[in-house]
Amino acid sequence: MNPDTPLQLLGGLTPREFLRDYWQKKPLLVRQAIPGFESPITPDELAGLSLEEEVESRLVIEHGARPWELRRGPFDEDTFRHLPERDWTLLVQAVDQFVPEVAELIESFKFLPKWRIDDVMISYAAPGGGVGPHYDNYDVFLLQGYGRRRWQIGQMCSSASPLLDHPDLKILAEFDTTDEWVLEPGDMLYLPPLLAHCGTAEDDCMTYSVGFRAPSAAEVLTHFTDFLGQFLPEEERYSDPDVQPASDPNQIQRDALERLKALLDRHMGDERLLMTWFGQFMTEPRYPELVTGIDIGEEELLDTLEGGAVIIRNPSARLAWSEVGEDLVLFASGQSRVLSAGLRELLKLICSADALHIDNLGQWLADDEGRTLIWELVKQGSLGFANE
Repeated sequence: MNPDTPLQLLGGLTPREFLRDYWQKKPLLVRQAIPGFESPITPDELAGLSLEEEVESRLVIEHGARPWELRRGPFDEDTFRHLPERDWTLLVQAVDQFVPEVAELIESFKFLPKWRIDDVMISYAAPGGGVGPHYDNYDVFLLQGYGRRRWQIGQMCSSASPLLDHPDLKILAEFDTTDEWVLEPGDMLYLPPLLAHCGTAEDDCMTYSVGFRAPSAAEVLTHFTDFLGQFLPEEERYSDPDVQPASDPNQIQRDALERLKALLDRHMGDERLLMTWFGQFMTEPRYPELVTGIDIGEEELLDTLEGGAVIIRNPSARLAWSEVGEDLVLFASGQSRVLSAGLRELLKLICSADALHIDNLGQWLADDEGRTLIWELVKQGSLGFANE
């Protein structure tokens, strides 16, 4: 994508202008970001997804058994029969993994790294429904899919912002409205992290939320050090062969801290390990149990492709690639594989193509490393046959 081409999705801004002036800085309202948008899923179909065991869903009822009552799915049909006429919201996570037409929306945001996109959550709200004023720690695009929703935005927040006393929901105790709009189908609102916002349904409505992965510093440090620890031998320890006689044996001297920092820097600064961990971490699937492969031999796979079979990405899988030194690394659903530089175009194809078949894989199937890679991804479950 040309970063200097104006996009309807961004209200005529180029990707470069949007990233420079708005991304993680300030909100952007775009009227008819997707003109004439029609939701590819109905409210009844969304409710149907919330009945499924493998789908993550929630209900927020403003005037329930307690104020802002939260219920977690899976639900049953009786749940919806006994809901009040107004002031409740159903939220269903990762609808893109279950409805291909919803997954297609992600292609509209390809001016951003795809590995940063988390999922497409869809909320259905009865009139007056919402989840209260709150803020998110990540960027979000809110596309109105059906009906009308009133959005209010307020102050920038932090972990110190006062919240209501609620065991499950982080609802702001203070909300200072600065702007307010009513969005109709096709309208979109971009919100940067930490900006307070509150959405309220004007009538029966559905909103698509495209959220982004943003690991916290605590997550990065915890997960990376756990990963790093796998590669460090037991004898690698704090040492002080140059220690001087102690003037006070109870004092931790500055030189001890310097040795400790050197020990950490030596390992934390290993870019190859850091990239390997980061790629695996950012491609971990939301539902790893849905990334399951098939038992197939390499020759059988080749015969199946030559017979006209089509391979597609598992909707629950996440793929990315990177350069590490002179090598390439493919990250697939939380796993990684180091590959030779000659497979660059194949990695691009695997990560971006809607379908893989004998026509676009032909030259790579003749390459031992390339053919083995495709075979391993099918066995792992990140790739699978279209008719399965």
